[in-house]
Amino acid sequence: MTVYRSRHALDGPLTPERIVAVPIPLARRGRRGYRVDEVDALLHRLAYELRVRSRERDEARAENRRIKDALRRWQSAEASRRLERVL
Repeated sequence: MTVYRSRHALDGPLTPERIVAVPIPLARRGRRGYRVDEVDALLHRLAYELRVRSRERDEARAENRRIKDALRRWQSAEASRRLERVL
């Protein structure tokens, strides 16, 4: 897995608690609001993290389906073998 790198990146994975606690610096005096580059960097990092986690979730779900299907096939084959022994 690749690691997101940026001069504005936070260390480690983002959690909801860390996102809420991210300090976004205010703009310089004479300007109102947040610094656009800092907000943009945070948004890009959030989008990246969400993409990675979504991909990992999808891979885990696919693996889960594969294992469940294999288990069902095995159970069906095993039930057939037991039935053949009885008959």
